[in-house]
Amino acid sequence: MKHAVVTGITGQDGSYLAEFLLSKPEYVVHGLVRRSSTLNRSRIDHLTIDPAFRDRFHLHYADLADSASLGSLMDQIKPDEVYNLGAQSHVRVSFDQPLYTADVVGLGTLRILEAVRQLARTKPVRFYQASSSEMFGSAPPPQSLDTPFHPRSPYACAKLYGHWQTVNYREAYGMYACSGVLFNHESPRRGESFVTRKITLGAGRIKVGLQDRLVMGNLDAKRDWGFAGDFVKAMWLMLQQSEPKDYVVATGETHSVREFLEIAFGMLDLDYQDFVKFDPRYTRPSEVDVLLGDPSEAKNVLGWRPEVDFQGLVKMMVEHDLELARREKHLLEYRPQ
Repeated sequence: MKHAVVTGITGQDGSYLAEFLLSKPEYVVHGLVRRSSTLNRSRIDHLTIDPAFRDRFHLHYADLADSASLGSLMDQIKPDEVYNLGAQSHVRVSFDQPLYTADVVGLGTLRILEAVRQLARTKPVRFYQASSSEMFGSAPPPQSLDTPFHPRSPYACAKLYGHWQTVNYREAYGMYACSGVLFNHESPRRGESFVTRKITLGAGRIKVGLQDRLVMGNLDAKRDWGFAGDFVKAMWLMLQQSEPKDYVVATGETHSVREFLEIAFGMLDLDYQDFVKFDPRYTRPSEVDVLLGDPSEAKNVLGWRPEVDFQGLVKMMVEHDLELARREKHLLEYRPQ
C-alpha cells in the first residue's frame, strides 16, 4: 500500500484529491486537520462514513503552524507521498491578515518540508507543493515558468516563499519535491466567499427570490478558470514522474469576472446588470489584472488535459447552487411558526 498525507484535506482541493487517491485501491490517505471547537468537514463527510474507505482514510490533528505536530505525524505515518494543500487561501483576506497568512502559507510550507526532509533520511518520500498563479501578479500574460514572478498580495508573497523553498530543498538536499503552479480552479465545493462561488450562489438565490442583489468588486479582472477535480489529477501525475519538476497547470484560456456573471445569470434567464452592485470594499489594494497560464509542458510531459471547459464549469456550479437555493427556500416556507 502507498500512504499519502494531504494537508488541507477539508478544503476544495483536498477533498477532490482524497477522492482521486482513494479511487486507486493501492492508496491509504491520511488527512491533516486543525483542531477547533467546531467541525468543518462537509466536503469529506461522504468519505469518512463510506465503509469502503474505513481502513484507507484516516484523519489526524496537526497544524502547519506547529512544527512538532508535523514532525511527529511524518514519523508516525511514514508516507510515500505528501501533498501540501493547506493554506489561508483567500487573497483579499490576506491583506487584512498578512502575518497569519505569511506564517501558515509561507513558513508552514517550510515546516512541512523540514519534516519531510527528516523522514527522507530513512525512506523515499515525494513532496508536492501547491503553488499559485497569484505569484505571477502583474507579469504580462501568458505566464509560464519562464515568466518573472511579481506577486501583488501578502498571499502571493507567502506562496512565492513556499515555492522557492520547495525548489531549494530539491536542489540542496536532493529531495523529490515539486511545485504545481495552479491557476484558478473552481467547483461546487469552492468556498462561498470566493468570487466564482459568490456569483453562482447569488444567482441561484436571486432566481428563487431569496435575495434581490449581489454586491461585487472589480468585474474586469481576468482569470484562467478550470475545474478543481481536473487539477488534482495533475498533482498526482507530478509525483509519478522519474524526476521532480515544477509545472504550470491551467486551461490556457482567460475570462473576466463580468463574463462569468453574464454566463451564470444567463443560464437562469437573468440579466446580471439588473442585480449586481459595486462596492469598493471588495476590491484589492493592488489588483492582478490578467492571469493566463501556459500548460503546454504539463500536457506534453504529464499527458494532462482539462476535461471540463469554462461553460461546463459555470453550468456545474450554477446547477448545484440553484438546487441549494431551492432547498433553502423550501425550508423557510415550511419551517414551523
